Amino acid sequence: MSAPRHAPGHPFGEDRRRPLLVRVLLRPAIAVGLSLTDWDLLLRQARRANLAGRLAHEMAAGGWLDELPAPVQPHLRSALLLSRRQSQMLGREVELLAATLSELPGPMILLKGAAYALGGHAPAPGRMFSDIDLLIPPAQLPRCETALLVHGWAFDDELDAYDQRYYREWMHELPPLHHIRRGTSLDVHHTLLPPTARTPLDSQRLFDAPRPLPGRPGVFVLPPEDMLLHSAAHLFHEGELPNGLRDLFDLDALLREFGTLDGFWPRLTARARAIGLTRPLWLALRYTRAMLDTPYPDTLPDELGPPPGPLARRLLDACYRRALRPAHESCRLPGHALAELGLYVRSHWLRMPFGLLALHLGRKAWGRLTAPPPSPDTRTGAPDAKPPAQG
Repeated sequence: MSAPRHAPGHPFGEDRRRPLLVRVLLRPAIAVGLSLTDWDLLLRQARRANLAGRLAHEMAAGGWLDELPAPVQPHLRSALLLSRRQSQMLGREVELLAATLSELPGPMILLKGAAYALGGHAPAPGRMFSDIDLLIPPAQLPRCETALLVHGWAFDDELDAYDQRYYREWMHELPPLHHIRRGTSLDVHHTLLPPTARTPLDSQRLFDAPRPLPGRPGVFVLPPEDMLLHSAAHLFHEGELPNGLRDLFDLDALLREFGTLDGFWPRLTARARAIGLTRPLWLALRYTRAMLDTPYPDTLPDELGPPPGPLARRLLDACYRRALRPAHESCRLPGHALAELGLYVRSHWLRMPFGLLALHLGRKAWGRLTAPPPSPDTRTGAPDAKPPAQG
């Protein structure tokens, strides 16, 4: 099974209103002809989408950086320096984590941005991230937590007792941690979806065959199929929309990279069925092709089982067509806020049974109503920052 050279039509029609950022990242050479006004808009969209580093890398890799208008170049060079500095710091931080968790008998598996960067995968160049994600076998979670706390890691002070319980009983990760001296953020996962999720997930299969990272004893990454499936679940099950377009480009890059491996496509569909992630993969295939022209075998979605019904497809298309755009005013379509709300509710519906969901959303709504207004210096934050609880 091989991928076609050119992707066929979009499921909701040719989108001639693609944001400028998407058009440039798909065809970087057109950036050379942009005006200063266009570049002003492009840089704003890239920053809001957390894709400024990716844009800068594309310009440098294509040899166009020196040809761009002089006022534009410092912005892109700065983004390049920041992304490279992050990669350097990541390598050192992972070494320290590996030493901290060296007594654990199971693997320390890197996920998402850390795995892409240290594994040398296609999404890595120019990619920005704000935390490190690890996957640890569930049985080792208590020892892992103890080792981290002893070595200077701490849970966020903003988490109240309810948020602690939310993570420990209902989520697939420990509460977020940060290092008290280095300031690094860390998410420790024990599976890819919450235990309460409606999607049955064979979590133990995730530890079947992690791949060791050369030169980094005790550090592993997921095999290509699982890495892609996790990326799909992160975006299309967990509803991580603030970085939705960046994560969609991650999926596009992984599909293009892994699609060249012999036998990858049959292994991917078999693995999705074995673990229980056919629906997130179906959605990933649909929207990478619809929005980024991602090539893959035309029969691949049909091999994942029955698709959503016609009404569900129309609703999902309407929502994702709006939500997977840069979070900039120039990119908003009519109904954007309603689409984001719908996907927010959907992610929680997939995450919890109805009774627990109603209690959780009621508790969070009450907390927002009764919370004091934020101080001026906390109204804005890093573009990839997470709320105290994923709720």
